[in-house]
Amino acid sequence: MTTPRAGRAVSWSPDSVVLGCDYNPEQWPESVWKHDVALMNEAGITLVAINIFGWAEIEPGPGEYDFTRLDAIMDLLHSAGIRVNLGTGTSSPPAWLTTLHPEILPTAADGTRSSHGGRQAWCPSSPEFRTAALGLVQKVAERYSSHPGLALWHVSNELGCHNALCYCNTSAAAFRHWLRARYSTIDALNEAWGTAFWSQRYSDWNQIQPPRTTLSSANPAQRLDFSRFSSDELLDYYRAEAELLRGHSTIPVTTNFMVTAHIRSQNYWQWASEMDVIANDHYLDHRLPHPISELSFAADLTRGLAQGKPWMLMEQASSAVSWQPHNLAKQPGEMMRNTLTHVARGADTVCFFQWRASRHGAEKFHSALLPHAGTDTSQWRETLDLGAKLHALESLAGTRVESSVALIFSWEAWWAAEGDAQPSQDVRYLEQVHAAYEALRANGVTVDVVAPGAALDEYELVVVPSLYLVDDHSVDIITEFVERGGVAVVTFFSGIVDETDGIRLDPTGETPPGAFHDLLGGWTEQFFPVLPQTELVLDDGGIAHTWAEHVRPTSADVVAEFASGPTLGGPAITRNRFGSGAAWYVATALDEPTFADLMGRALDEAGVERLDLPAGVEVVTRSNDSDRYRFVINHGAHQIAFPADGAELLTGTAVTGSVTVPAGGVRVIRLTVEEGAMR
Repeated sequence: MTTPRAGRAVSWSPDSVVLGCDYNPEQWPESVWKHDVALMNEAGITLVAINIFGWAEIEPGPGEYDFTRLDAIMDLLHSAGIRVNLGTGTSSPPAWLTTLHPEILPTAADGTRSSHGGRQAWCPSSPEFRTAALGLVQKVAERYSSHPGLALWHVSNELGCHNALCYCNTSAAAFRHWLRARYSTIDALNEAWGTAFWSQRYSDWNQIQPPRTTLSSANPAQRLDFSRFSSDELLDYYRAEAELLRGHSTIPVTTNFMVTAHIRSQNYWQWASEMDVIANDHYLDHRLPHPISELSFAADLTRGLAQGKPWMLMEQASSAVSWQPHNLAKQPGEMMRNTLTHVARGADTVCFFQWRASRHGAEKFHSALLPHAGTDTSQWRETLDLGAKLHALESLAGTRVESSVALIFSWEAWWAAEGDAQPSQDVRYLEQVHAAYEALRANGVTVDVVAPGAALDEYELVVVPSLYLVDDHSVDIITEFVERGGVAVVTFFSGIVDETDGIRLDPTGETPPGAFHDLLGGWTEQFFPVLPQTELVLDDGGIAHTWAEHVRPTSADVVAEFASGPTLGGPAITRNRFGSGAAWYVATALDEPTFADLMGRALDEAGVERLDLPAGVEVVTRSNDSDRYRFVINHGAHQIAFPADGAELLTGTAVTGSVTVPAGGVRVIRLTVEEGAMR
């Protein structure tokens, strides 16, 4: 048994760019393993995640442990020089556990209890699940904490992907416990939730339930707090596993986040400090209008969670996924571009789900580095090429991404903005965030995504898209940033409610509503959302949609007015001088060209250099005290030339004056000393 070693783990700091993958040896006979490991070596794989869904194999019955096959694969990978990202195996309970304790199974808002099967079929508040899962973790930690091949502990898997919200009686009791800790008194809760409305006042804690299905709209503050509780409950579970693992070793501990367009259940700003390395799973989502832009945004947000330090891409797809309505295969070169986009934006470790395509199960049509068709395939040749290219980039490990623009993003604002009975169901928080991000990307700038309340001293421009919910401290940080000389762009439906989801207003009517009225030099008298397909024209030729407002300027200058729509002649865009800086306000949803043009004006005012790039081209720079590396990623259909001097790492050629980037290609230039000195 391993002697416990106290203390927090060392951070994950690879000295080169790491290529890794998920491997599921439990799905294959041992006769396949040696061949797989040999191919991993050929492809340049140096990190492999195993035992992610291994519970039923290593504990086939309650308290009956069999580590024979897990021992064998651990030893085999280590003997081949491949490090192990070892899962605790707790993501999905085995059938014997849910049969013994069906109360573990999660319950939906309408009272329907899930059946066993699928994955993550467990309630985050279940004490029975936690007891069984931590028992497994204890055994795994005891057995493998001193294994020489162990590089990283992988807690569970994608916590909250399917079971983030459980409405069972156990969850209800845990929710009440969480509420008592937050509010102390029932009167304070009634005040925060506004329970005077619709006779919802509570006189005892036991009267409070999760926001289960109701006949009419539920209390929005109750729903917001239940989202907070649910995120905290899963985080508490992560902490329980991590504490056990850290009691046995100083190996870094993490779990894979899901910073992506279709998962919103965890407030990762609160989770990030608990991780020894920030790891994310990301898959292209072809249901979105701009999947590549969303990939870049997710990478920038993950880097924000890592506080600018290098991070890990725990999962991505080599080609098609298996869970979208249309699972599009990647075109030749697309896997390389996607991967290097993550590397450009701060990932020093890039891994794939999965190594070998599965024969059975719900993901049998999910792509893999080694496809069903084997090694005589274009997919395998691309896998080999990717390994070689990442090896050529080993010197940039540890560098950081350069940016002077911040975009403020909030999971709590996302939860609150999309509740019932809002002015328009067409206003989706993440869509507005993506729109602002795309406007910045169209101007060729790199963006840091930061939390509300984060320090803004290093930035020249701060963008605040539809920050519906915001606390006073975060408002003060943004206001002080502008007052000191910064430039801010704030878009509609921002600063509307406080952290209780209560409308920000002075009941006496002495102060205009909204958190940013002083900063913006104006306030909104009334919202005027418009119907889908309604085009709003601005007097400067701009086009907008979805939303209009009756804006009352106090000190702001009107930049553009509505030339059509319900607020004809009223301000659509304003700019206010505030202290030494300026704040722009956008009272509508601008179309892409109009938003890009406005963002360009704000960038120029802030003194941020912007690049005039062809459509589909991204340029990102990583640097340290001595070197700069410029990524030029061409998602377009035409070859481009980009100014640069230095050494191109992927082709091993010198660059003088400009670098040619073929259609669909990527170039990474280690810049010359002279250019490297420019900031």
